[in-house]
Amino acid sequence: MLEKLEKFQITILALILAFGFIIGAKIVTSGLAQDGVTVTGSAYEIVKSDSGKLNFEISVQAKTKAEAHKIVKKQLPEVEKYLKDKGITDIDIKNYHGYYNYKYNSVSGNYTNEVENYKLTQPVEAASKNVNLIKEVSVDIQNLLDKGIDITDSHADYFYSGLADLKIKLLQAATVDAKKRAAAMLKANNNSISKIQSVKMGVFQITDVDSTNVSDMGINDTSTIDKKVTAVANVVFKIR
Repeated sequence: MLEKLEKFQITILALILAFGFIIGAKIVTSGLAQDGVTVTGSAYEIVKSDSGKLNFEISVQAKTKAEAHKIVKKQLPEVEKYLKDKGITDIDIKNYHGYYNYKYNSVSGNYTNEVENYKLTQPVEAASKNVNLIKEVSVDIQNLLDKGIDITDSHADYFYSGLADLKIKLLQAATVDAKKRAAAMLKANNNSISKIQSVKMGVFQITDVDSTNVSDMGINDTSTIDKKVTAVANVVFKIR
């Protein structure tokens, strides 16, 4: 009788252990299905700017404010003619700004209340769809100095109008790249990817073609005609 009871107890214990293994296996399998792999994908495209702007200032220094304005008023038509002769007709004359310079007393080491001259700067913006023309003029405009026109703070910016659509296209490509990377990572473990759990868009890097610079805040370089636009996508895939 005792022997039969022991066999019965052993049988019950074996069933409990077996059932426990089954439950455990289900829990492990369920956990694996809920786990995910996080992968960063990227994609880029080289684009050519389709518009440009040249910003510069006409700088004048005269004894009085009135004289400075008189000089700028005479020089502005010459600058506009120069730009139009080059083929640039989209010209925007900005609000001027100026200030007085005061005489310096070398004995006391202080500036006096006596006006030495007045400095006036007249900002001008020239725009064109011909980016190569903007680049050419940005270099050539300094030749106005031969006519007594002092050009300062000259810099050109170049823009690509299709950037919004390109960003969408690159985000799709970056997600596909992330999927390929995830599949390659899991292949070694005989696993495969399933549905996407989440996608997070990274910042865009718009740089010179040969640049390797990146920034957590993103880069938007407007100094070059040819640009490299890079998109990043952080994707979490389910594992199966």
